[in-house]
Amino acid sequence: MKVLWLLLLFLCEAQSHAPPKPNFVLLMADDLGIGDPGCYGNKTLRTPNIDGLAQAGVKLTQHLAASPLCTPSRAAFMTGRYPVRSGMASRSKVGVFLFSASSGGLPASEVTFAKLLKTQGYATALIGKWHLGTHCHNSSDFCHHPLSHGFDYFHGLPVTNLRDCKPGEGTVFTSGIQLLALLPLQVIALALLTLAVLQHLGVLHVPYPVFLCLLLLAAGVLGALLCFLHYFRPLNCFLMRDHDITQQPLSYDNLTQRLTADAAQFIRRNADTPFLLVLSYLHVHTALFASQGFAGKSRHGVYGDAVEELDWSVGQIMNVLEELRLANRTLVYFSSDQGAHVEEVTTKGEVHGGSNGIYKGGKANNWEGGIRVPGLLRWPGVIQAGLEVHEPTSNMDIFPTVVRLAGAPLPEDRVIDGRDLMPLLQGRRGRSEHEFLFHYCNLYLNAVRWHPPNSSSIWKAFLFTPQFTPEGANGCFHTHVCFCHGHYVTYHHPPLLFDLSKDPREMNPLTPATEPRFREVLGTMLQAAGRHAQTVQSVPDQLSLGNLLWKPWLQMCCPSSSLLSCRCDREKQDGTASR
Repeated sequence: MKVLWLLLLFLCEAQSHAPPKPNFVLLMADDLGIGDPGCYGNKTLRTPNIDGLAQAGVKLTQHLAASPLCTPSRAAFMTGRYPVRSGMASRSKVGVFLFSASSGGLPASEVTFAKLLKTQGYATALIGKWHLGTHCHNSSDFCHHPLSHGFDYFHGLPVTNLRDCKPGEGTVFTSGIQLLALLPLQVIALALLTLAVLQHLGVLHVPYPVFLCLLLLAAGVLGALLCFLHYFRPLNCFLMRDHDITQQPLSYDNLTQRLTADAAQFIRRNADTPFLLVLSYLHVHTALFASQGFAGKSRHGVYGDAVEELDWSVGQIMNVLEELRLANRTLVYFSSDQGAHVEEVTTKGEVHGGSNGIYKGGKANNWEGGIRVPGLLRWPGVIQAGLEVHEPTSNMDIFPTVVRLAGAPLPEDRVIDGRDLMPLLQGRRGRSEHEFLFHYCNLYLNAVRWHPPNSSSIWKAFLFTPQFTPEGANGCFHTHVCFCHGHYVTYHHPPLLFDLSKDPREMNPLTPATEPRFREVLGTMLQAAGRHAQTVQSVPDQLSLGNLLWKPWLQMCCPSSSLLSCRCDREKQDGTASR
């Protein structure tokens, strides 16, 4: 009995001295190009705090977004799974959510790292952009909301930042407005003019009710257009705290500072308990903005101002960790959801997109510029400072890395496509566990990447590529983003093959004449694609037209004196009230 008591005492003592669980701070920029931070080669943008993460931690040079678009990339990041597995990959042109009152979103059946960390006693918060849906059936079910996916606290945008959210910055709906409003108005006007001329010439007798109906139809189309332009901003561009709207429409005044202060307060309030903070920046997605202390200060206009304010925010979070002596207990990760949006050029010729460095393409396509993103991890005393990892890694890898470090088991009832990064980060493994990676353009398998064992080659085979416009451009400027099927792409038989270890710019596709193993390499990659396809199950399409469309019964509106205004500002009243 005495031995048993001694054993129990020893176990209790060991438990009391067990190392504390690590904290996690995951910093996600929006549309930041790999060529924007100084640590990836930029000489003119000032990013000392982001660069500091590279100096004090690990820099991934072949870090890849699982998708080149916001919504599917973020779904993959949260779940460690290709977005096609969760239904977060669109069959149509539109690959992201545009309305707060859409019914699609990250399904409740998906397991996020936040859900798993909550089971381990973590305090969890997402501050900033969500973009993974809000409601299913009514405006109070919040089935896709961050609080339904493992986060204790949410403060930010349920959808995304758009040009339409900032007066005077234009609209992302130009093509839709032309197709659904301007073209019908032109047809109606032409019909009215033609009928009036025929009536005047006596060729045709047109009853006056016909003219009246056409005029009413034109008035209806014009009225719908004016209502859309007037109400889109308040109905879709608003801030929430948990389930409540706090600012509708959102104000860009000191917005980054407000969200950063809230993130810092969350860390302070949870300094004595393990926590997960996802700080999901609005920078540098358009509409671009910067607070007064940064506006006009960079050498790259408003885009550069936004990048430098983003860097300032990273520094503020690092300062809080140092002040509270949490740095050695906290894994910090910094990345971007996809590459820079190279087609973001205003009608005045101002460049509002970033730099993808030497890499071809950008956001919305799977050339390296669209998916190769910054990847920085810092954890003093645990991972080596100043290390560079040149192996293929994915933003899906954060899921198993964080979950295992928190002590939670990985789900066994589903495929997890991410791989634990710690063996690479600590130098215990020299090669990536990703022998193959699969690059999707919405629902469609676009390219396959292969890093063979015992080889330095990194093969990439494109099944199709976007048709850049105008000819010779580095993007799809006529449509603002590249699309994934139909006449917008060129299909390749055989697939277009590159060796990225020798041709990272993807300028010189290989042929049987230039690569003796051409057919062998392609055969192996296509077989891998076939095996991968067998693991992808059919699931409901969260980005179908029915799920994307605006539904009035899902619309959130803060209480106000006018039923039609949907305007309020509780941000100043509430201050920063993170839990």
